[in-house]
Amino acid sequence: MSAEYYYNHCQKHLNRPVEITTHDGLIHRGIVHSVNPTHVYLRPFDGNTGGAQGPGLFYWGFGGAFAGGFLGGLTGVALGNIATFRPYGFGFI
Repeated sequence: MSAEYYYNHCQKHLNRPVEITTHDGLIHRGIVHSVNPTHVYLRPFDGNTGGAQGPGLFYWGFGGAFAGGFLGGLTGVALGNIATFRPYGFGFI
């Protein structure tokens, strides 16, 4: 799928829980906070990245130098790195 497809798909899931798997096998679960033409930003369920690291993953803590105006920890996933994107029910958290 293209980055444009995932951009539109993520827009439809703003403020909803999702699970994203990247091409390098990482799984990210959280609530879609925002999306721009290159990245989707998730609020992780547990408040941190869960130790996930890899290409397309960025983490900002409170008041971080690259926080970009966001408060709290967000996980950024590059739209071009998304392998699967699915809604994630609260019953599974």
